[in-house]
Amino acid sequence: MPTRLKRPAFWRHVAVALGLVAFQGYLGYSVVTGQFGIESQDALEVEIDQLNAKSGALQAEIDSYRHRIDLFQTTRLDPDLVSERARALLSMAQADDIVVMVDPNSGKPLSGSSSTSTTDKLSGIIEGGID
Repeated sequence: MPTRLKRPAFWRHVAVALGLVAFQGYLGYSVVTGQFGIESQDALEVEIDQLNAKSGALQAEIDSYRHRIDLFQTTRLDPDLVSERARALLSMAQADDIVVMVDPNSGKPLSGSSSTSTTDKLSGIIEGGID
């Protein structure tokens, strides 16, 4: 009894090949534009750089606060800060100190470069009192 082998249809091979090519195209598209693709990596790297800069700024701020807190500890008082603060509270200065007078209204240092002298300004502030 003769057996006849059926030849597979040509269109079946073409359909499978086209399906596989389409799937490869989808994967290629995902590699380029997907959530974790090449284009997204650039955006993620920019965001990482921004967050690292922000983290560095926040860490510097935290370090400055820690330093200021350390200055408040009674076991670690800085003699220069103590003497500076005491002289400021007592309105006393040493002979070698440089004293910069500040206008309490504007917050700017008083200087002798204007038409009226610094002593006139200071005497007016001292006599008028500080608000």
